[in-house]
Amino acid sequence: MAASGTFDEIWGFGSRRSARPEFAGLAKWTKQTSAADFDRRQQAAEQYFRDLGITFAVYGEEDSAERIIPFDILPRIFTAKEWDNLAEGLVQRVETLNAFLADIYGARRILKDGIIPAELIYGNAQFCVPASAAKPPHGIFAHICGIDLVRTGPDEFFVLEDNARTPSGVSYMIENREAMLRLCPELFEQYPVQPVDSYTESLFRTMVSVAPKGSSRDPVCVLLTPGHFNSAFYEHSFLADTMGIALVEGSDLEVDEDIVYMRTISGRVRVDVIYRRIDDDFIDPLVFRPDSMLGVPGLIAAWQSGNVTLVNAPGTGIADDKAIYSYMPEIVKYYSGGEAKLPNVETWRCREPQALKYTLDHLHELVVKLVDGSGGYGMLVGPTASKQEIENFRAALIANPEKYIAQPTLALSTVPTLTEKGIAPRHVDFRPFVLTGANGVTVTPGGLTRVALKEGSLVVNSSQGGGTKDSFVLCAAGEGPEGGA
Repeated sequence: MAASGTFDEIWGFGSRRSARPEFAGLAKWTKQTSAADFDRRQQAAEQYFRDLGITFAVYGEEDSAERIIPFDILPRIFTAKEWDNLAEGLVQRVETLNAFLADIYGARRILKDGIIPAELIYGNAQFCVPASAAKPPHGIFAHICGIDLVRTGPDEFFVLEDNARTPSGVSYMIENREAMLRLCPELFEQYPVQPVDSYTESLFRTMVSVAPKGSSRDPVCVLLTPGHFNSAFYEHSFLADTMGIALVEGSDLEVDEDIVYMRTISGRVRVDVIYRRIDDDFIDPLVFRPDSMLGVPGLIAAWQSGNVTLVNAPGTGIADDKAIYSYMPEIVKYYSGGEAKLPNVETWRCREPQALKYTLDHLHELVVKLVDGSGGYGMLVGPTASKQEIENFRAALIANPEKYIAQPTLALSTVPTLTEKGIAPRHVDFRPFVLTGANGVTVTPGGLTRVALKEGSLVVNSSQGGGTKDSFVLCAAGEGPEGGA
C-alpha cells in the first residue's frame, strides 16, 4: 500500500485498502500468487537476462562486466486514456526540441527574440559549431528521443529531463516484455496490452526516411558503436541485429571525397545513414578530439556536405542540458504557440543570484544537479544527504553556481515491487521513446520504467542500484492486445 502523501499507481493515495478499480485484477493476481511462485519466476527472469548477456558497466568497478540490471516481475500499467494524454505531450515536446535545435544551428531567432540568454548556447560545452554548417534532411536533428518523466498523482506527470543525444534503454524495454510474455502469460490474457516489439521496425523506417537526397531506393543504414567495452554494447548489437543492419566500429568506415563507405569482404559499400552511439567528442578526430580512435576521420565533412545522415545529429546534446531544460516552458510556447502539455519540474537556475540564495538556504530539502550531469552522478538529494555532503555541495555551488540547477524533492509515485521482504511500494520514473522521421513523430506504446529498489530511495539509475520493470500500455476499447490474445 502507498505511504501517506505518496501516490501509488495501484492503490492510490494513503492507506487505502482496495486497488484503484482499473487495477483490481493486478492486485488480485499479486495476492493469489504465492511467494515461492514469485521467487521462481523472478529467478527465471534473471537467468533469462544473464543467458542473453544483457549487462551494463559502472566504470571504475572491477566486477561491472558481469552485472545485469535487476528486473522486477510486477509490471507497471498505464490505461489507454493516460497514455493518450502522455503521447500528446510527448509529441509536442519532441517537435519543440527539433524546432529548437534547427533554430540554434540556423537562424537563431530564439536568441534574437531574447527568449533564452545567448550565453547559455554559445558558452555551452555541448554547442556544436560544425552543426551550424549542416542542414540535416527534413530539418530533423533529434530522430530518437528518450523523455524522462515522473509522476506525483493520478494526472500529474512532469518531464524530469530530455535525452536527445544517444538515449539508451530501449533494448531493456523490449526484452522486459519478452520476459513477461514467457513468465507471466496470464497477465496478457487479463489485460489487453499494446506491443512494443515494433519499435525496431519503426526505427528502421525512420532511418530510411531521413536518408540524404540522391540516395538509392534502398539506403544503406549502419549502427556505429564504440565497441564491446561500451556499457551499452548489448543494446547496440541487439538493435543492429533486429533491424538487419551492419554493426560497425569506426575502423570499418572510411570517407572518400566527402562520401562514407563501409569496408566489406566484397569491397566498399556506400553508407547513407549512420545511427551513431558515439558522443560528439569522439565521432571525428579531424574536428573534435584528435586522439580519438573510435570515430571516422572526415565524417563531419561528409555530413555537412549532405552525403550522409547522422542519427542523432551532432549537437543535439545541448537539448539535454539542464539549464536549457529550465527554459523549456518558454521554448515550447515560442515554437508551438501553446502551453506545455507536459510541464517541467519547478527549477531554480543557480546562475541567477536569487535562485542561488534560495538553493543555499534550502539545500537540506532540494535536489541539486549538474547541468550536464547524467546517470545519477554529480547530484545531491538534500533530504537523504549527510551534513558533510551538504556542506561539500554548498562549497561547489558557491564556487561554480552556473554549473547547477536545483529542484524540489518530489513525492514520486510508487508501484508494487517484489522485494526480499515481500511486495512493497518503490519509487519509479519512466522513459518513453519517441522517433521523428520524414513521416512524422511516433511514440512507442511503452517505455523503460526504472525503479529505486532501495526502500525510500528516489534514485532509479542502474548505476546507483536501480532496476527496471515492464511497462504495460493498455489498448483502447476495440483494439487488439499483445500477442493477439
